[in-house]
Amino acid sequence: MSKSTRLMVAAIQCGSTFFRYAFSLKNAWGQPLMQTWTGRSVSLITHKAPTCLLLKRDFTESLIGYEAEDKYSDLEDGDNDYHFFKHFTKILRQSDIKRHTLCCDVRGRSLKAILVLEHFIRCIKKILYQKIEASIMGIHDDDIDYVFTVPTTGGENAKLIMREAAVNAGIREYLAIVLESEAASIYCQYLKFAKKDTSSPVLGVVKPGTKYMLVHLGRSRANITVHQKCEDNTLDEVLPTRIGPWAATSVNDQIQRFLSELVREKLWEEFKTEYMEDYLELTRVLEELIRKARPDKRGSTRLAIPFALVKICTKSHGVKNFKEIIEKNDAHKNNVSFKSEKLVLNNDFFRGFFKKTVDGIVKHMDEIFQESRAKDVKIIVMVGCFSECPLVEDAVRKNFCNYSIIVPEDGDLAVLKGAVYLGHIPDAVSLRSAKYTYGFQTWPEFNEDIHPEEKRVQCGKLSRCRDVFLKIVTKGDKIMAGFTKSQFFEFLVTEIMF
Repeated sequence: MSKSTRLMVAAIQCGSTFFRYAFSLKNAWGQPLMQTWTGRSVSLITHKAPTCLLLKRDFTESLIGYEAEDKYSDLEDGDNDYHFFKHFTKILRQSDIKRHTLCCDVRGRSLKAILVLEHFIRCIKKILYQKIEASIMGIHDDDIDYVFTVPTTGGENAKLIMREAAVNAGIREYLAIVLESEAASIYCQYLKFAKKDTSSPVLGVVKPGTKYMLVHLGRSRANITVHQKCEDNTLDEVLPTRIGPWAATSVNDQIQRFLSELVREKLWEEFKTEYMEDYLELTRVLEELIRKARPDKRGSTRLAIPFALVKICTKSHGVKNFKEIIEKNDAHKNNVSFKSEKLVLNNDFFRGFFKKTVDGIVKHMDEIFQESRAKDVKIIVMVGCFSECPLVEDAVRKNFCNYSIIVPEDGDLAVLKGAVYLGHIPDAVSLRSAKYTYGFQTWPEFNEDIHPEEKRVQCGKLSRCRDVFLKIVTKGDKIMAGFTKSQFFEFLVTEIMF
C-alpha cells in the first residue's frame, strides 16, 4: 500500500528527447494516469512530448513540447524575441554540472541551465495541475508529492540542480529526485503488485532473494546494472550502473549520417535548417522504424522521404528525380532504391546501422557477468523503448541463451511508472552502492611511521599532520536507506583573537 502522506503522487520524466508525466492517487497508486499529447507535426496521440522550451527573452511567455515547436516554426526568420531550447536536459548527464553552467538555444545564445530548467518545470507544473483539476475536484498543490527523474550519469550534482530548479519553479516541500535506473527497477519490482493482487507476498517479475541484471535501453542512453530483490521486497543495488550511448539515438544518428552522405552533407544541413517541421517528422518516422526493426535478413525497409528534401536535392544535383541521385552514388546504389516516394533499403544493409550499438550492449552485459558479484545472476530484465526493438531483443537472446530474459509489459514506461511507485513507497530502495568515497580533511597527531615530514605542522604543544583524509564511506560500500554516521571532531584552535 502507499506510504505517501499526501493524496497524490505526480512523477515527471525529463528525457533528453522527450518528456512526460504521470500521477496516481494514494488509494489507487498502481494505476498512474498519463497526459496525452498531439501537435501539428505529429499524426498520432502520444504519452510523450519533445523536450523543448520556447522562452520569450523578457520571460513573459514560455511554451513547451509540441506547442513550442508549432509556435517556433511560425516565427519569422528575423524574430529574435524568443529563445528556443532543444534537448537541454542532456546537461544533467554532466558529472560536473554547476549552478552557473550555461545552456545554448538553437541560435547559439545562452542562458543559465538552471534558469532554463526552472521555466521548463514551471510549464510542466501548470499543465499537470490543469490535467489534475480536470480529473479530480478539490486537489490543492500541497496535496501532491512530486517525483523527478534524472539520468543515472548525472549523479548528485544533477539531483541538486534539478531540485533547485524545481524549488524556484514553485515546487518547494514535497519533492523527491530519483535516478532513472532505480525507477525502472522499481517498476519491475512492483509490476504484479500494481496490476493484480495487492496482498500477494510475491511481487514483480522476480522472487525475493533473486539477483537480476537490469538492462534499461532508452532513446539516448543505456543503463546496465545488477539489482537484488530483498526478502522484504525492497531493492538492493548489487553493482553500480554502467552507462553508455548504446541506445536508439545512436542508431538514428547512423541512419542520418547515411542520408547525409547520400544527398551531400551541405544539402542535408540545409534541409534540417530550412525545413525543420519536415525534418522533425522524418526523425519521428526513423524512431518508429528503429523501434520495429526485425532481425530478418531478407526483405526491405521503406522510409518516406519528405518532398522538401527531394526538391532541394534534385535541383542541386541537376536531375529530374531522386532515383537518379541514388543511381549515381556508387557506395550505396546496390543497397538502396527509390520507389513511390520512399527510400527502399535492403534489410541486411539496414541491420548494419544497429551493429555498433547492439555490439556495445552485448559487450558490456558480458563484462558485467564476469564480475564476481554477478556470477550467480541468471535473469535479465529488459526495459526502455529500445528494448522493445525485436532486433535488439533477438541479439540479446542469442548471445545470452542460457539466461532467462524478461521484457515486461509497457517497458517503455518503466522509468515514469517506477517514479510514481517510488513516490508512494519511498523506502523501496533499501541498499545502494556508494558511487564515491566520502570523507573529511583532518589534522591528526603526527606519526613519524606513517606521515610524510613535509606535512608536519606545529599546533600549540602538539605536532600534527595536515591534509589527512578521514574516510567515512568507501566507493562500493553498501549504504542503507536513511544511513547516518557520526564522528567527533575537536577544534585545533580554541581561542580566536580579534
